[in-house]
Amino acid sequence: KGCRECEKACSMVHFRTAEGGEKSAIRIIEKDGSFEMQVCDQCGLCIDLCPVGALERKATGTVLLSKALCVGCQACVGFCPRGVMRRAAVSLTPFKCIACGKCVAACPEKALELVETGTDEVRQVVFQSYHE
Repeated sequence: KGCRECEKACSMVHFRTAEGGEKSAIRIIEKDGSFEMQVCDQCGLCIDLCPVGALERKATGTVLLSKALCVGCQACVGFCPRGVMRRAAVSLTPFKCIACGKCVAACPEKALELVETGTDEVRQVVFQSYHE
């Protein structure tokens, strides 16, 4: 449907505003008449790249960024192989999906799901159609 309610919910988590867009870690892209989701899959490749150790994997498998440790170098933004480590003009600190589930709860079509995937039981947000 492309209502972008998930983007608005996500921007509330990161910036306390329902603007969505650049302030959301989840992006819904229309492509060839259908919609695709761009969101962090918690791969963790950014963790070792961070020069100050501001990124770490929590027990849930989610990769979190410490705003207190981050120096704003943006190396993780440029490095992210999926292009889902985000930055917004209003902040020097990058941000990413933290698998909080707010986008899942906000989706009126129930098109998103918070799942544990793989052998490491990593929590990530996915389109439900991927699991049908």
